[in-house]
Amino acid sequence: MRKLCTFTPGAIWPDSNGVHINAHGGGILRRDGVYYWFGEKRAAQASEGINVYSSPDLYNWQYEGVALPPVEGDPDHDITRGCVMERPKVLFNEATGKYVMWFHLELKGQGYRAARAGVAVSDTVTGPYEFLRSLRPNGNMSRDMTLFEDDDGTAYHIFASRDNYDMRICQLSDDYLTPTEKDVVIHGDHREAPAVFKHEGRYFLITSGCSGWKPNEARLDTADSIWGPWTGQGNPTRGPNAETTFDSQSTHVLPVEGREGAFIFMADRWIPGNLTDSRYIWLPIKFEDGRPVLNWIDEWDLSWFDENTGVG
Repeated sequence: MRKLCTFTPGAIWPDSNGVHINAHGGGILRRDGVYYWFGEKRAAQASEGINVYSSPDLYNWQYEGVALPPVEGDPDHDITRGCVMERPKVLFNEATGKYVMWFHLELKGQGYRAARAGVAVSDTVTGPYEFLRSLRPNGNMSRDMTLFEDDDGTAYHIFASRDNYDMRICQLSDDYLTPTEKDVVIHGDHREAPAVFKHEGRYFLITSGCSGWKPNEARLDTADSIWGPWTGQGNPTRGPNAETTFDSQSTHVLPVEGREGAFIFMADRWIPGNLTDSRYIWLPIKFEDGRPVLNWIDEWDLSWFDENTGVG
């Protein structure tokens, strides 16, 4: 099929087979010059595991398969078919040579009461991943989540807790497989959908409010240390539909390799009646007076950063 050379937020995004990409609530890892997009494989309503796609350019994606499927035939397994697997993120651990996946897990038949984090590993980036365990980090509920690897290789799990009223950050062990006791509440403002990134020594956190599938206003928090204090900076979106984050919800902020100061805001435009068809909102981040700003763009490409990075 024809190669894509632009991003069109909110449109159908076909993979190399011509099928709309099914990687919702996702995150991206870059390894050896290739980007890998991990996300929720969704049927119209059901959760069907974690998909992975690969791309050399961020526009065109090849389907690599199901990195972590639900378990069949074992109704007592944590990820038996019928569980809910959301917001997967993957990091590569240089010391162990393992790819480590964390995700939000809800157990079959329990609605959203379980509030657990799942952990899986693989020797290869596309998997298959081996499920290790699920847990509540340090006994805390864990729902919407992300991972962040700092410049020194230290990894952190950032997650909504206490029925989404707390946002927590927990340092992971050196192998990225378990939480440590370095665990703090960032704020207790009833937020979810965390996306964390770092620019010029400062940390940035974008979250959404808690309104189910209905989109709401994003919020930006900043800090000079990953441990805080984190300071609210209001809504980073500008223009029409800014009050609903352009009808979407944050999932990840992607640093663009080879472009200093270039970041892409990734979000989902959920379609609750048919989750498979939910769309992706990718927008470039512009810095104004050191703060990230998001403006709506109908269609754009990576050359946008040639004129808009390093502003402020």
